[in-house]
Amino acid sequence: IGTALASLLHAEGHDVVVLSRGVSGTPWRTLQWDGQSLGPWASEFEGADAVINLAGRSVNCRYSADNRVAIKQSRVKSTRLIGQTIAASTKPARVWLNASTATVYAHRYDEPNDEATGIHGSLDSGSPDTWKFSIDVADSWEGAVDEFDLPGTRRVKLRMAMTMGPGRGGVFDTFRGLARKGLGGTLGDGRQYVSWIHEVDCVRAMLWLVDKEELEGAVNLCSPNPLPNRVFMRELRKACGMPFGLPAARWMLEIGTFFMRTESELVLKSRRVVPRRLLESGFSFQFPDWPEAARNLADAFHK
Repeated sequence: IGTALASLLHAEGHDVVVLSRGVSGTPWRTLQWDGQSLGPWASEFEGADAVINLAGRSVNCRYSADNRVAIKQSRVKSTRLIGQTIAASTKPARVWLNASTATVYAHRYDEPNDEATGIHGSLDSGSPDTWKFSIDVADSWEGAVDEFDLPGTRRVKLRMAMTMGPGRGGVFDTFRGLARKGLGGTLGDGRQYVSWIHEVDCVRAMLWLVDKEELEGAVNLCSPNPLPNRVFMRELRKACGMPFGLPAARWMLEIGTFFMRTESELVLKSRRVVPRRLLESGFSFQFPDWPEAARNLADAFHK
């Protein structure tokens, strides 16, 4: 997502500075940081129009004790570091966008979760321990944004759904791989909602939020049309040209994700989330519906 965002901003002529653990050859400036300590990069915050933090260890792993610490601390520490840097600036950034996750909402099938009426995941008492961990991460992540007194900086917490992009190794690539291997059938009972957003709309929404002075606090970054897993997988198969897909019961997924070294929460939790605040602000999605988005993404892999 960061690369897609930097590419668009650079193409539009903006001065883009990316903070990364590794410095690579890109058309924009890249400065090294570890996400935990101050460095020469801090001077770039002076007078910045916007600071956008998307840092965080991948959650595509087993939630072992060590991985839980790494997942949570990579988000909280980097967020606090950015807050401290903005607070120490003589000319602080106008707006700070910080990543968060739509997993903060409860597992539900009945009504969609928006920013105003959504049910917080802590109220879902029947959730597995791994799901509760994800909610704790989300709360700590967003809490770190609110720790600082930043009167001159507007803060937006990006509650992001699964972002579907055409890049190798991403979420869509994983689902596409399952479909192409004939494993793209219904996952679990298929009733759980999938909230998603096309990478193009995710980046466009971030830039929209940079310019929308009246928007602050939590904002859902997701398509306005989440859909049940069985429909999501069916349309994915169509987009990938696969006429069939073997279904996987919940117990199969628990075994499969164990051997794949990931968590079943990523496909079993019902994330029925909608972008109420984005829509009310006038944002228009380029890919609001999954069938068109899936075809666009699948075609991008063939180019």
